[in-house]
Amino acid sequence: MGCSHDCDSCSSGCSDNKAESMIKPLNAASSVKRVIGVVSGKGGVGKSLVTAMLAVNMANRGYHAAVLDADITGPSIPKAFGISGRVYATEDGVIPMRTVKGIDIISTNLILENASDPVVWRGPVIAGAVEQFWTETVWDNVDYMFVDMPPGTGDVPLTVFQSLPVDGIVIVTSPQDLVSMIVGKAVKMAHMMNVPIIGLVENMSYFKCPDCGKKYEIYGKSHVKEEANEFEIPYYAKLPIDPNFAACVDKGEIEFLDVSALNNIAEAIEKI
Repeated sequence: MGCSHDCDSCSSGCSDNKAESMIKPLNAASSVKRVIGVVSGKGGVGKSLVTAMLAVNMANRGYHAAVLDADITGPSIPKAFGISGRVYATEDGVIPMRTVKGIDIISTNLILENASDPVVWRGPVIAGAVEQFWTETVWDNVDYMFVDMPPGTGDVPLTVFQSLPVDGIVIVTSPQDLVSMIVGKAVKMAHMMNVPIIGLVENMSYFKCPDCGKKYEIYGKSHVKEEANEFEIPYYAKLPIDPNFAACVDKGEIEFLDVSALNNIAEAIEKI
C-alpha cells in the first residue's frame, strides 16, 4: 500500500513516519500552505537575495508570501525589505512584521533590542530559536513561506528539515568550480532528509554591459545547466551581477526590484 502521509494513523513504522513525527505544530492561529527552503553549500553566494526575490515574485503573483529568516547569527532579510524595530506578541503569539507588498517576516533582528547586537548563541539555542519562529509566530493564511537558511549542512538546516513540513528546496550557487562541488553536499543532504529539490539558482552568473549588451562571465563559465542535469534538478535560473540588486537591498527596496529572472523557479514552486 502506498504512503498516505497521515502518519498519526499509521502503524507501519516506515522512515517517512519517523521523520514526519518530528514536525513541530503551528499554533492554533496560524496557517501555512507550503514551505520552501532556500539553501546553499557555502556562504557568500546570495542565498538571502534569492530568498527575498522569490518571496517578492510570489507576492507579485497575488499570493500571500512570508519569510522565516533562519540565518539566526547573520540575518539580512529585514534590511533587504527596509523594515526595522521589534515584533510584538499577543495572546495568540508573535505578530510578524509586514512589508509594503504584504510579505510577513520574522527574523532575529526583529527581536533584538538593537539590530546591531551580535547573536552569541550555541547551536542548540539557535536551532530552538528557529523552531520558535515556526511554532510561536502567528502566520496568517500564508500561501508560500520561504525559509532563508544559513550556509552549510549543520544544526539549523537539519532542524528545519526535521521540524518544519518542508515541501521542497531551492539551492543557490555561483559559477566557481569550488561552489559547484559544494552543491553536491546540499543535494545529498536533501536526499538524506527526503526533501524534493525544486530548482537551482546560479547567482552572479554573468555581467551584462550596459553599453553594448555583451555578457561577460566574470567568475568563470556557468555550470548551472550541467549541474541541474547531473543532479536531475528540473528547473534552474541564472541571476546576473547587477548593481541595481545591491542598491535595492541597501535601500530596503527589494520589493521594487525586477525579479522576473526567477520566473522559471517561481512557476515550478506554483506547481507543487
